[in-house]
Amino acid sequence: MELNSIKDAFESVVKKQKLSSSRSQEVIHQVGHEIEQALTQILSAQDPSVPVDKKSILTELRLKLIAVGPVQKLEGSHKELNLNLSKYTKLLERSLNPDISKAYRDVDFDYHIVNQLIANHLYRQGLFDLGDGLVDEAGEPEITIVKSQFSVMHQLLKAMKVKNLEPALSWIRANREQLNHNGLNLELKLHKLQFLEILRTSPANHRAAVTYAQTHLGPFASAASPHKDEVMKLMGCLMYAGRLDVSPYSEFSSPTHWAKAMEDLTGQFCSLLGQSYNSPLSMTMAAGFEGLPTLLKLANVMAAKKQEWQAMKQLPVPVELGKEFQFHSIFVCPVSRDQGSDENPPMLMPCLHVLCKQSIMKLSKSSTRTFKCPYCPAEASVAQCRQLHF
Repeated sequence: MELNSIKDAFESVVKKQKLSSSRSQEVIHQVGHEIEQALTQILSAQDPSVPVDKKSILTELRLKLIAVGPVQKLEGSHKELNLNLSKYTKLLERSLNPDISKAYRDVDFDYHIVNQLIANHLYRQGLFDLGDGLVDEAGEPEITIVKSQFSVMHQLLKAMKVKNLEPALSWIRANREQLNHNGLNLELKLHKLQFLEILRTSPANHRAAVTYAQTHLGPFASAASPHKDEVMKLMGCLMYAGRLDVSPYSEFSSPTHWAKAMEDLTGQFCSLLGQSYNSPLSMTMAAGFEGLPTLLKLANVMAAKKQEWQAMKQLPVPVELGKEFQFHSIFVCPVSRDQGSDENPPMLMPCLHVLCKQSIMKLSKSSTRTFKCPYCPAEASVAQCRQLHF
């Protein structure tokens, strides 16, 4: 399933459709113009002093319409469109294999972990009733521990949606020691938003804004603070209270700052719970969707060769995933194609090429002799190799 080719084909159909529509409108406008001119001439016959030959007018109109050729033009543009549309549908049928069961591999699922993933996702999204229903049906009440935690997070986010930052700031103060350095940045972001909200809602009350800045932004404006310049720039907003959106500081009035602050709060909250920012279930499903085309293609190729790919310990081709699915560095041995692990770590040879330990042991006949690097003429012994840590 080549998504890029499908996208290109779709864009081609859209372009042809717009061109066809434009040509059709042009032809219809031209035909309508000729008919309106003929009608104007016929209606002038109401004046008895001006004799009008209606038959000649209609004959002339007929000749003009034949010259315009509306039917041929409309048929031509629609024929091109239908041709591209037909190619697109055939590409979809050929590329989007509806039988995704070919890529299925029979494995033993740990249903407890699967239930945890789904319930965690539902609670994370704030779908607490659905999460409770799943937990009750699966008979795993211990999963509800995360419900109360995510319930707090959604209460904070709900308050932020109505520009109430006090619950979020209280949570940060209560967990300041556990939050990492980014937590301090989040606290500054929230205080900035609150300061700007005071200027927006009470433009005449400068004293309230100044008092808030002195109390909450002051610690971030010290000489040693890396945020000093940012806070000083923020103070310039005081001169444009009530008209910040048309001031040199209009960037501070963008609603995206609130959305970004909510994302940051979600990330910090999940980090404090020892969880990733994105739902593990969402990431698993997204990775599966991205890898599915390769697996389907592999299944079709193996089926044509009458080989069973599901019995293989590892896939004969790599499944390329985007950077968003790469959470840590990994090493794959270029000789054995095995991924490095604690039992089979990557080893650096004197020539600076890297192989996994098991490959080196095979090449050296279990450390009984020196061996030649598979990628250069250099020779090495096991004692000269050093373990690499990613």
